[in-house]
Amino acid sequence: MNDSRVLHARLRGRKDSGGQVEVLVERLVNDVDAIAQVRASKSPKPGSRLHLEDAIDVDVVGREGEFYHLRFPGDAAELIERHGHLPLPPYIERIPGSGDETRYQTVFAREKGSVAAPTAGLHFDQDLLTELLAAGIGTAYVTLHVGAGTFQPVRTENLADHRMHSERFVVPQATVDAIAATRAAGGRVVAVGTTTMRTLEGAAIDGALKVGAGETAIFITPGFRFKLVDLLITNFHLPKSTLLMLVSAFAGLDEVRQAYRHAIDARYRFFSYGDAMLIHRMSFP
Repeated sequence: MNDSRVLHARLRGRKDSGGQVEVLVERLVNDVDAIAQVRASKSPKPGSRLHLEDAIDVDVVGREGEFYHLRFPGDAAELIERHGHLPLPPYIERIPGSGDETRYQTVFAREKGSVAAPTAGLHFDQDLLTELLAAGIGTAYVTLHVGAGTFQPVRTENLADHRMHSERFVVPQATVDAIAATRAAGGRVVAVGTTTMRTLEGAAIDGALKVGAGETAIFITPGFRFKLVDLLITNFHLPKSTLLMLVSAFAGLDEVRQAYRHAIDARYRFFSYGDAMLIHRMSFP
């Protein structure tokens, strides 16, 4: 499971000029610096300042492609958590309520750093985790801090031209050991969510699963050879998304199309607060 915790990553305010601005923190770089998306009628210039939530003055250090390098006047994570808002996905068109503060975090969320929840984990409550343990099913954790790029559809005609946003991950020794023990006992590895899948398969891209931390921009498409994961628990995803392509690579394109036809016909709920499915890895020739 992915134990990343969602930050209060959305902040609103104004520029020096008085124009309104909305900031969505993409990732924390260090204690005071962050990479963020900034929405404004006119792009803020390097050297300018953003006045957010009537509480924080943030310096615009520079621009990195579509993102901005922002510098906070203190502990960025603490300031964001205190003054920011939960960044519900853009297709949930309402202001976050008090219920979202708990519903949009997994019960095992620990490591702060995501701007979107690893939503497959939302299907697990403490009672279900207890039932899994009683049934002899072990759990282990990785961390992948989900970036705003998870919402970006594929807009290129050629999949090879699509570029994933890089995301930070951690694979601890305890998880490597748990997977090795499971394999030795003839058990199966179940990834809860596409973020867990990307973390595990990305960390094993050169062979065996490795302990460590780093950045991953792995883009899993049909034809990818999976090394670690046997089953995947995941939500129903947006069309033309990288997540839907990952699921198709894992289960088979025809099988996924059939599953989605059934879900649409039966009026399943899609996306963050929607239904889930358990899928098996397809057999390769």
